[in-house]
Amino acid sequence: MTLNHLKIALAATVCIGSGSPGLAQNSAPVAKVTAATPPPKLVVMIAVDQFSADLFAEYRGKFTGGLARLASGVVFPSGYQAHGATETCPGHATILTGSHPGRAGIVANNYFDLSVARDDKRIYCAEDESVPGTASGGGKYAPSVNHLLVPTLGDLMKARDPEAQVVSVAGKDRAAIMMGGRQADELMWLAPTGLTSYRGTTLSPTATQAGTAIAAAIAQPRPGLALPADCAAHDIAIPVGDKGATVGTGRMARDAGDFRRFMASPEADGAVLATAAALRQVRKMGEGSGTDLLIVGLSATDYVGHGVGTEGAEMCLQMMGLDRELGDFFARLDATGIDYAVALTADHGGHDMPERNRQNGWTAAQRVDRALDPDALGKAVAEKLGLPQPLLYGDGPFGDMYLSKALTAAQRKAAQAEILARLREHPQIEAVVTADELANRPISKHAPDTWGLHDKLRASFHQGRSGDFIVVLKPRVTPIPESGLGYVATHGSVWDYDRRVPMLFWRKGLAGFEQPNAVMTVDIMPTLASLIGVPVDTGKIDGRCLDLLSGADSSCR
Repeated sequence: MTLNHLKIALAATVCIGSGSPGLAQNSAPVAKVTAATPPPKLVVMIAVDQFSADLFAEYRGKFTGGLARLASGVVFPSGYQAHGATETCPGHATILTGSHPGRAGIVANNYFDLSVARDDKRIYCAEDESVPGTASGGGKYAPSVNHLLVPTLGDLMKARDPEAQVVSVAGKDRAAIMMGGRQADELMWLAPTGLTSYRGTTLSPTATQAGTAIAAAIAQPRPGLALPADCAAHDIAIPVGDKGATVGTGRMARDAGDFRRFMASPEADGAVLATAAALRQVRKMGEGSGTDLLIVGLSATDYVGHGVGTEGAEMCLQMMGLDRELGDFFARLDATGIDYAVALTADHGGHDMPERNRQNGWTAAQRVDRALDPDALGKAVAEKLGLPQPLLYGDGPFGDMYLSKALTAAQRKAAQAEILARLREHPQIEAVVTADELANRPISKHAPDTWGLHDKLRASFHQGRSGDFIVVLKPRVTPIPESGLGYVATHGSVWDYDRRVPMLFWRKGLAGFEQPNAVMTVDIMPTLASLIGVPVDTGKIDGRCLDLLSGADSSCR
């Protein structure tokens, strides 16, 4: 779905991009933005899920639309999701809070709380596990912002000015929730039915209409996309699994009603952007006396990266489509004449599937040993030591792992010693770090490209939510044991291919420049807060304001 398609679907009540009377763009010379320039009327925060610094660098010269515009602004090509748990929920939680996951309390997409009453001890980062009859699995949880422990920029804007509007629209619930915070006027994400929000929430008429149009698009089959010449070099089939399947040459065709394939395409990003444009129009965001905040979470790049890897024709099609859809979105904002500022980053990076990595020069790339699965490891140790089962809880073969609360102190000591010894001697394990090693360690104040392993893990460590120990795989060990199970590649490691993301800022009249030194996504919130004059207690965040003005002037006030 493109913005134009949804514009047609919404045309009965919404004229996306036509602007309000008196807001049409004029041809007057653009005034240079200085420290004395008033705050923008609208801030647009865009997060592109799994848009790594590597992808930005690879495709930067091919962008001609929205990403080309942003690349002409203020560019920080070495942004960092500085922490070790480079997953979707922790990453989104950094962007508009200015806080590392350890402070924000969002230590992973899923963590374990062995004290909860329900049988399912796994906690999804954006759920309310106290709701009866729920579980952490997909579709079984009650979406919630409860686990986010710090305010977002939107929350601060609302506290200062209750009339400020905050709207959050995303492909995934955790993106919309972690960036939208507690005070958003409207908050929603894509679903097979179009758009949805918290249980019991009624969507606004505009969001309802947008959701109906999106559901209609999902219900229609889609032919394959034409491959641009710029993507031809990526069109190489890579075998996956043992049934003769390949990836790398896909054209994003899908059957009617295939929501997952819809999500893994520029169609999904176009639907989110179109909805955001419609809501901005109806709510007249950016047309009042203060500043409003429009939050956009684009998830398709992540679905493509997981499903087929980052270096095939499919990702090239996604990058070209993302650039086009963003260009259309910005053109519609331009037509309103509103003074708006844009920030774009990613929740994490990502790396390609090991099968293609090995073909492309990284011969040591491999898939994880099944013996490192926490269930298998816990069972083996419990049987050896005669301990009760389940012994070990974890969401996969790396990251946070939790020992059973049913153990005596002696049993716990013996179990941890045995598990850590097995892990540390495994050739795919880089390190195992215990909670005791991290609990009293301060979060590093140095540049994120100089951080050691413990610094990275500490930034996403929270006492009470993080595991008893954290497992770190060696570089390029993909924590998916098979490549034919729906996901062929992933992220989440402490390594820079997962930590590095672009950070881009644009505003009409803002002189562009590039600053290649390392900065962090936690710097985005204080940067935007300063731009719009919202006070921030710097003692309660981890980020710092980045000066967006070249020369002696500073945007940090």
